[in-house]
Amino acid sequence: MDIQIGSHLYRNSNGTIEIEGVPQIDIEPRASGGFPKVNFALFEKGKMPAKLTNSTLAINEGQAYSLEKSLTSLVMRHRDSGKEILHMTLEENGRLVISHGEFYTLKGHTFTITPSEWTLEHTTVQDGETDLKGKAVSLE
Repeated sequence: MDIQIGSHLYRNSNGTIEIEGVPQIDIEPRASGGFPKVNFALFEKGKMPAKLTNSTLAINEGQAYSLEKSLTSLVMRHRDSGKEILHMTLEENGRLVISHGEFYTLKGHTFTITPSEWTLEHTTVQDGETDLKGKAVSLE
């Protein structure tokens, strides 16, 4: 599966995105087509206030988050601020693009995605391409 995070393309991944060594996002294509199943753990101050399981909000403390889905996109937002936690689109070529997002890792660091880059602590990654040969996307 090809996953683009910001402007960096990760080709031939197994669909898992590990952030600081922890699998935080798992993407599973549907056999029937359409938007893949997404599993995502949202962390905040050592807790998990929200969790997506098979592209559905399985945990949503205080109904603080909203989820918008279509055949080609998934957007998770914080209700009060409107901030996009995770914005994914499925392109016609099957590539999954994560173009916007801001959330905490399990270690409490902010992970930010814009159309041009992703940033974690003091690491910023922009344009480029990585062939993962069937392994997980590992972001450190």
